[in-house]
Order: sequence, then structure tokens, then C-alpha cells
Amino acid sequence: MSNRQYIQGGIGLSEDDIQQGKVFFAEDSLNCRYAWDMGVAIERYLRELKNGRIIAKSCNECRRIMVPPRMFCELCFRPSDDWVFVQDTGVVNTFSICYVNWDASRIKPGETPHLPAVIEIDGASKGMGIMHRLGEVDPKDIKIGMRVKAVWKPAEERTGAITDIKYFKPYQEV
Repeated sequence: MSNRQYIQGGIGLSEDDIQQGKVFFAEDSLNCRYAWDMGVAIERYLRELKNGRIIAKSCNECRRIMVPPRMFCELCFRPSDDWVFVQDTGVVNTFSICYVNWDASRIKPGETPHLPAVIEIDGASKGMGIMHRLGEVDPKDIKIGMRVKAVWKPAEERTGAITDIKYFKPYQEV
């Protein structure tokens, strides 16, 4: 082995530590695969987004409709009950006008700022909503309580991700 310094949990390891078997090390056979299980609730939520629908879970004890859905109610600590479809409309709970890109670089002069917002979804309980982007709106016109509607990607472009909703735009009920 070379004269490398190895790090385990923030503590430097010497070549002697490895030679004496204080840590397990396999030079060329390391195969680290990472998998993330999104769980029953989020898997169903994303599958429904791919179908152009937003789904929630109800808690019959608290009388809440929770979106994004959860398998357990965090208020009464019991399993949630039924699956419930909610609307793809809602109101802006809070928002930001962001002049920084997701990689922390500044947006270029003249570019439209990013408009992240928390949208309380119609059909879900008060305070239940999702964080997403606003679009087709002048930043000066955004208001707390503004009605919005989801703008979906075409069905053939959806992948089962939150980005299947391109953004939420201002919406006037007829």
C-alpha cells in the first residue's frame, strides 16, 4: 500500500492502522451503492404527480388532510387513514424573490428572479402545502393569499417527480 492518510469519521488513520486491521479496507473491490427508499406515502404521491394529480392522506383523529402525504400524523401520533385527492390549486402562504441561482451564483442582470413559494393546496388542511416555484407572474404582483394553479408538464414528459408541476401561476376562479 502507498503512504496515504485515510479518514474515518473525521479521524486520520495511518498506514499502520490499516495494516494492523483496526479498520476494514479493500483497495480495489470497494463497491458502494446508494439507494433511497422513499416510503409508501411519498412513492404514491410521486406516482400520482406523474398522472397529473395531487394526493394527500387524512387523519380521522385530527380531522386533517395532509399534503405531502404521510403514513403517520405528527400531531396525534397515530397512523394516517385514507388517501384523498386534492386540487391542483391553492393560495400562496409565503414566498421569496430570489436573485441567487440554486448553485449560489447570482442571476444575470435582466434575468427574471427565482420565485419560490409555499402553496397551501385546496382540499388540504390549513397550513398544509408544498414548496414550489411561481411562474407567469411579475414579482411585484405576488401577494400572500394569491390564488394559484399548477402548470403541469405534458403527460409524456412526466417522470414521477415534484418537477412534473412546472410551476404555479396566478389563477382567477370563474
